[in-house]
Amino acid sequence: MRCFVALVGLVAVVSAARVGPVADDLDAGKVGGVQPLGELFDQWIAKHGKSYAETTNGLGASEEYSKRLAIFTRNWHFVARMAEMKVNETWVLGNDGPFMDKTHEEFSELLGFKQELVEARQNALPDQEKTAFKYQDSAIVEAVDWREKGAVTEVKNQGQCGSCWAFSTTGSIEGINFLNSGSLVSLSEQDLVSCDPQDHGCGGGIMENAYHFIEKMGGIVTEQEYPYTARMGVARSCNPTKEGASEKVQITGFEEVPKGSEEALQKALSYQPVSVAVNAKMWQFYHGGVYNGIYGICNGAQLDHGVLAVGMDTKEGYYIVKNSWGPMWGERGYIRLKMNRSPTSGGLCGIANHASYPLQATNQ
Repeated sequence: MRCFVALVGLVAVVSAARVGPVADDLDAGKVGGVQPLGELFDQWIAKHGKSYAETTNGLGASEEYSKRLAIFTRNWHFVARMAEMKVNETWVLGNDGPFMDKTHEEFSELLGFKQELVEARQNALPDQEKTAFKYQDSAIVEAVDWREKGAVTEVKNQGQCGSCWAFSTTGSIEGINFLNSGSLVSLSEQDLVSCDPQDHGCGGGIMENAYHFIEKMGGIVTEQEYPYTARMGVARSCNPTKEGASEKVQITGFEEVPKGSEEALQKALSYQPVSVAVNAKMWQFYHGGVYNGIYGICNGAQLDHGVLAVGMDTKEGYYIVKNSWGPMWGERGYIRLKMNRSPTSGGLCGIANHASYPLQATNQ
């Protein structure tokens, strides 16, 4: 598949073939000697509902606008340059996604899976308490898409909050609860972001701590009972009224998929949606197609983002992954990841290096 730049809803004013090297400096209102793409930027602002008010660091609205225009311009030409260089074969970069006004450093702050919490949990967990893997002898189906079976809620948006771990957790519980009850109920990420003491709210967390918290507290409340408010990184403050919620979804524990095994991941995914951690540092401008990394590389050791595996196609060779960056990112909020691309490093982007799924009594 020939690589190209996706220009959805925007009018291209500079072709990829004419774009030169991307400059690191932003001077005299220009980027790399190219005039800022003001008209395209204004269209992008309207599409994504953005606004630039006065900031806490003293930048006025016009100053913040100028700053974001410069970043947008640099990112736009970076995407075009990557397309020109043909750094990928099976997937498409887009230059109108939700993170076009962010630097790579700002984008990385939204990746909230915390490896140090994994290590702390492992150090505190006696060997005899490590989880089993009930799908060890199960068969792998050729293809499954849990969206088509009704086990996946709509794509959600974590906003400016490193709460990906909470969305990954609720997604896997929503899935198993549907499979056991026949009812698809959207669960509350805010319950975890504000109330789970083992994790760090918008500062990050891990799915296994969240499972433990939910089991200990006797369940998690619904999205309707406790709506998400951390979109802009609201400080943690657990709402005590949630304890009187009329509906909670319970779990009886969780199991971890054997680390590094795509075969084991595929076994689990054959029977329920699975929470996974990945390296998403290079996903900022993904637009569509089967992602196979930059020049086929995506380091599987540097896990930084919690997502939900909701399907796979073993014949075509990809996983279907639900993200929490809203429906305007990727393939309407999803990404397809190349399967068996990096067998010695836990799969592409480390998709098989940290996977788990909740358990639930069948009479829920």
